[in-house]
Parts: sequence; structure tokens; C-alpha cells
Amino acid sequence: MNYPLTLSFKIVAIAPQIYVSDAQGSPVCYVKQKLFKLKEDILVFSDASKSRQVANIKSNKILDWSARYFFTDPEGSNIGSVGRRGFKSIWKAHYDVFSFEDESPKYSIHEENPWTKVLDSILGDIPILGFLSGYFLHPSYIATRHDGTPVMRVQKQPAFFEGKFKIEKIAELQPLEELNLIYSFLMLLLLERDRG
Repeated sequence: MNYPLTLSFKIVAIAPQIYVSDAQGSPVCYVKQKLFKLKEDILVFSDASKSRQVANIKSNKILDWSARYFFTDPEGSNIGSVGRRGFKSIWKAHYDVFSFEDESPKYSIHEENPWTKVLDSILGDIPILGFLSGYFLHPSYIATRHDGTPVMRVQKQPAFFEGKFKIEKIAELQPLEELNLIYSFLMLLLLERDRG
């Protein structure tokens, strides 16, 4: 994939939608989350036409408080999973990324500066300031190996009428690890969008 990847959320859409494109603007994937689902079951498509499914994201629990989200390809083969760390995520978002091979976390995703998200969330609810906060406050999340080596980062970008994020690859990864982290960031952004 050609990095950085750009993720665009349509703010005025009824159901959350994410458009992902590469550095040349070519579509990478499209996600539309269904509303009023007790248990997440999200389909990931190659583009907005929804002609070809590339993955499925399913939750193992009804409530998302420490739920784990599993990624599979259309044939049902495991890609990996991501899970939020319950109480550790109250102040500063923290997720564990698991490979398809075993149950021990391979990567950790955490918020780089929780104050940015708090300010973005508070100011976003004030009529005029909310319009400007999306342009000046940019929460970011970093994925690291267990030795602390950063491998990928997603950061909110300046935008007025949509949520825009950029994913940067910092270290070399195997293709399946890369895909697992991209889907983990997608799920993280869907879960954290209400918190900034």
C-alpha cells in the first residue's frame, strides 16, 4: 500500500461511514457501520460501490466495554483482532492487537495525548468553537510493539465538514500484520469517535 492512508468520516451521515484511500487517492476500503446492532457485525468493502467484500469485523460481546473485535476475510480466514483494555481506556484509550496465530497481544495502540481528545470533545459541542475545533485539535494514536517500537500512527487531520485521519507506517511489517493494524485503527476510530 502507498502510505499515508487517508480516512474520511462523513459527519452528516446517519450511519458512520469511513472511506479509506492511499497516497494517490485510490480507494483502499470502505466501511459502513450498521445502526442499532446489539453485536457489531461490520462489512468492509473494496470501495464505496460495495461490489466486493474484503473483510468482516465481528464483536465477541454485546456491549463494547472490553469487547474484542475479530477480523476475517470473505472466506472466513482469520486476520487478527483488537480489544479495548476496559478501565485502562477510561482516561487514555488503550487497545491490544492480536494476531490470528495466538492469544497473546502482538501490538498495543494507545493515545499519544489524552488532553487533545478531551479538548476536541468539549469544544466540539460548543456551536461556533465546535466548527473550528476540528481544524485545530488533532488527537493521535500510535501502535507499538511490546518493546515500545512504534510501527504505525493515526492522527486526526484539519477538516471542517468531515472527520479526516491519516495513517502513517513507521516500521516494516508483514502484509497480514499491516492489514490487522489498519482494521484495528478503523475499529478504534469507530469506537472513539464519540470521545473525540
